[in-house]
Amino acid sequence: MKSSSPYLNREAQAMREVGQTTIRPAVAWVLVAVFLAVIYAVPLIQQVRDVRLHLAGARVSAYDIFRRVPEAFAAWGHTPGSLSTRSPMARVFAANRQLLREMHAYEDALEDESVVNQRVRPSVQYVLARWLGAGNEKAYCGVRPWLFYRADVDYLTGPGFLNPVQLACRAAAGEFAAGNEWTPTPQPDPRQAILAFHRQLEERGIRLIVMPIPPKSVIQPDKFTDRFKVGAVNLQNLSYAAFIRELKQAGVLVADVTPIFTGMWSGPGKEGDPYLATDTHWRPEAMELAARLLKQYINANVQLPPRSLPASGVGMPAPPEAGKYRAQTAGVTNRGDLAVMLRLPACPPAQARPGSSAREWARGYPSEGVRLRQILSARGEIWAPDETSDVLVLGDSFCNIYSLDAMGWGESAGLIEQLSFELQRPLDRLVINDNGAYATRALLARELARGRDRLAGKRLVIWQFAMRELASGDWKSVALTLGKPAPSLFVVPAPGKDWNVRGVVRAIAPVPRPGTVPYKDHIVAAHIVDLETSQPAIRDGQAFVYLASMRDNVWTPAARLRPGDSVTMRLRPWSDVAPRYECINRTELPDDALQLAEPCWGELISTGR
Repeated sequence: MKSSSPYLNREAQAMREVGQTTIRPAVAWVLVAVFLAVIYAVPLIQQVRDVRLHLAGARVSAYDIFRRVPEAFAAWGHTPGSLSTRSPMARVFAANRQLLREMHAYEDALEDESVVNQRVRPSVQYVLARWLGAGNEKAYCGVRPWLFYRADVDYLTGPGFLNPVQLACRAAAGEFAAGNEWTPTPQPDPRQAILAFHRQLEERGIRLIVMPIPPKSVIQPDKFTDRFKVGAVNLQNLSYAAFIRELKQAGVLVADVTPIFTGMWSGPGKEGDPYLATDTHWRPEAMELAARLLKQYINANVQLPPRSLPASGVGMPAPPEAGKYRAQTAGVTNRGDLAVMLRLPACPPAQARPGSSAREWARGYPSEGVRLRQILSARGEIWAPDETSDVLVLGDSFCNIYSLDAMGWGESAGLIEQLSFELQRPLDRLVINDNGAYATRALLARELARGRDRLAGKRLVIWQFAMRELASGDWKSVALTLGKPAPSLFVVPAPGKDWNVRGVVRAIAPVPRPGTVPYKDHIVAAHIVDLETSQPAIRDGQAFVYLASMRDNVWTPAARLRPGDSVTMRLRPWSDVAPRYECINRTELPDDALQLAEPCWGELISTGR
């Protein structure tokens, strides 16, 4: 029986219309054409650009992926061990790791060199940051104009870094591990490394002071979100209190500035801010306070004998007043590393501040100015470390921020300089920007293994590292074994000399992508073989070379070197340039024998395939 209900007729008609959409052929073709144009436009634009660069003689790293497959097959036959112990699966895994590493590098290069990405991403990121308060995978937006480093926020909001489940996840292979198929997984427990280091120093009669520097998110959470009121809450990782308690029970001295920082800058009468708004690091005022607190802690816990300050003559005692360090003030303005990591568009020239270039000013996040207390010697020279000092400081970028001129925040005004001024005592230092959990201890171990006893005459070692390393750092153990200088197979020019050489890259360490780390400069280690030069003594020799791989967040040609590349470079002894470059973040080769070799400093002249 046919229904005569108008309601049922309308319902049936609606059902028929929902199940069928009619599009005219012309509209369908237009939609397909637009879809295909969007899909193919990006790779076509990139290919046109790459071909033009290739024809102009420039090296296009995107095409290097085709040269990586033979290297993966080569790894098949170079798996460590004898032929009898190399299983087929071990060789498969070795080749697979090599290929995955190269594929990962190819993807990074493709992303960084994408023309569309370079043109579109800054504007999109500006809209996200300015109007939606969204950062990116490295930098979070707080209360404008404050920015926060993701690793610092993760340290605070993540699980306790000593939680057994968390330690197991970080140490295990898989999606929860910090490593991957081609990178070794880390040693996640900081207690093992710190206590082992403490025992190693104690055997030589040396005291250890550990100084973790709290991140901005711990001290100033009110700058991350306005839900927090100033001084209303003290935040910290769940495991931090237990960590400090265990270290102290084991006899390790811990100079923790967190309570003082929290009380001073979160109280009703606070003066200024302890951290830079658009940078991961502290302001000079907070650093100087930390130096004063550290001095008080040393005086209360470590007996150091009187020590003469540097005087006008080597080995001569200083008069009572002549050798004292003195201070002078200086101003500096720079753009914060977090603003750089946001990759925002540059401010138009018409809006830039007087005396600055447009590139110096990220739209919406201008540069910051600070006043420094620069430390000078009695003769007015900038502060310099003294290897004969009985105090050695190991540190990261919190020591370098106002000390290493390459970071853009001035020089001779860092934490070590301030502590030297407060103590009126010369200090020795080993400082590298990144990986405070391991890098400086590894550098100390290499110095000892080469026969250079950097612990000779030391009474105190101060180990400063960023607190976020407790949750994300690699706390590998190191052996502090004093070796003997041995003849090296690696060539090094004499001090003050340089050589022009040709050679082949046998191995080179990985280089971080610009904007993905809070440091604008980077140095990479490379193993160069088959050296040719006018010096007969080094023909067919080899060299362990450090190269500048990133300057001002831009890759240099050295960052694109791959094993098998021919290079022409100028070599200088590392000792000639170490005061300028030794504190810059760098990646090393995993070969222990190479790490013990005397390094050179290299400056690329040309490269080839």
